[in-house]
Amino acid sequence: MFAFLKGSKKNKELETIIARIDSNVSNNYKDAAQDALQEFEDKLQEFIAAGTLNDKQKTEYESRLASYRDNMKEFTHKDQKPYWN
Repeated sequence: MFAFLKGSKKNKELETIIARIDSNVSNNYKDAAQDALQEFEDKLQEFIAAGTLNDKQKTEYESRLASYRDNMKEFTHKDQKPYWN
């Protein structure tokens, strides 16, 4: 009956980390967002090495990782320009 949902399962651990990244970015918590991004990358590599992700999940999460890396390239406090200059 719900065969269309069979291949769309998401990894709960990775989804939790993604939610934390999104929350930190939206609240402008730059260091916490960078830490969560590193945790996401490490956990993704761990799951890929263990073979626990199917090809569709692997592609989706790798794409998300690339997108986060690109969007957060200069998302740090050290790159922030002071407003008084």
